Amino acid sequence: MTQLKRLSLTSAVWLIGLSLYAQQQTENNYRFSFGPGKPAAGYRKVADTDIYSEEKGYGYDLGTTPAPRKPFYFSVTVPEGNYNVTLTLGSTTDSAFTTVKAESRRLLLENVVTRPNGFTAKSFTLNVRRPEIAGGTRVSLKTRELTKLDWDRKLTFEFNGPAPAVRAITITPNPTAVTVFLAGNSTVVDQDEEPWASWGQMIPRFFKPGVAIANHAESGLTLGSFLGSKRLEKVLSVMKKGDYLFIEFGHNDQKDKGVNDGAFKSYTERLKLFIRETKAKGGIPVVVTSTSRRRFDSSTRKTINTLGDFPEAARRVAMEEKVALIDLNVMTTALYDALGVEPSKKAFVHYPANTWPGQDKVLEDNTHFNAYGAYELAKCIVEGIKQNKLGISKYLLNDTPAFNPAKPDSADTWYLPASPRSNAIKPDGN
Repeated sequence: MTQLKRLSLTSAVWLIGLSLYAQQQTENNYRFSFGPGKPAAGYRKVADTDIYSEEKGYGYDLGTTPAPRKPFYFSVTVPEGNYNVTLTLGSTTDSAFTTVKAESRRLLLENVVTRPNGFTAKSFTLNVRRPEIAGGTRVSLKTRELTKLDWDRKLTFEFNGPAPAVRAITITPNPTAVTVFLAGNSTVVDQDEEPWASWGQMIPRFFKPGVAIANHAESGLTLGSFLGSKRLEKVLSVMKKGDYLFIEFGHNDQKDKGVNDGAFKSYTERLKLFIRETKAKGGIPVVVTSTSRRRFDSSTRKTINTLGDFPEAARRVAMEEKVALIDLNVMTTALYDALGVEPSKKAFVHYPANTWPGQDKVLEDNTHFNAYGAYELAKCIVEGIKQNKLGISKYLLNDTPAFNPAKPDSADTWYLPASPRSNAIKPDGN
């Protein structure tokens, strides 16, 4: 019942309509079995014809069902909160190569390989959220967010890769997990559709169970509009002692031109407010400087600063408030310089016309990242977590070696299967 208390009366009434489904679960533990044979005790057998509906509360989703070598989605209705998830991956008959994402393309597992009749169990912790805020208010969502998987009433898994296969799913509430909240703009948000991507949706892949990433960033936002749309209020309403808030803004804030705006005025004041409110809740604020844009000096062929005083203002606030700083601005500058003028396009949304469905024009965006660029930025954030000796460092996966942005992964050999859904429309912000 602790999860229901966080929901508005409207949400609670909606959930009561699913009482029959809920009664079939054990203490909000959700267990599903796939493939041939009788399911283990306590598991619900899922047939290929089980399509998701609100009434049923689970099933294959977004117009997909399991098919050989095809990605598919599976959704489960769950209340707001953090959940430990264990996936048993593999097939009784074939080798499987499975990459798993959740909600709005949060990367969780990369290319898990299993042989015929060989299975492996992988676990992680996921955050599920709602726009409702305790007290009767709610987050003011943008129109594009109304259809995002991050804000709906279900937990959605994407099984992707050359030959994806899942044998079982177990979902168990974990109210004691450390939640890492993310506040930011289009360089942080979980981008719902290809080819757009941000570091916030890649970083879950690097954590063991026990840490849940709750990405509340949204494209086009400033510190002020994050506040105004009640997103900080939402974060604080569910934050507990020991949780984190990573804060990255600047790209859109620099466009505010009021008399009291600017890096060392409203931006600094609001950043301090975020820090103060987080500390008051017992949380741990972390300041992240803005990612550099891809712009090179024509003579030196080095990245130039297009963000004015905003990165420096963030550094000063972190120092004055005595909180951790991850200098993503410096790290991304080193990353782009290492890649070079032309190769650095491979980290951004630079694609010829007709690369993606419905994309009839060239895409040339020097602010927004593709999956490869977002993945490299997530590695920068992980390195910043280590350098700051943050408590969540102990939850980083053992296969997370030190990362030097001046020596990035090769874009030509890096691979992540693209999600089925794409959109050529540029996200808000620049």
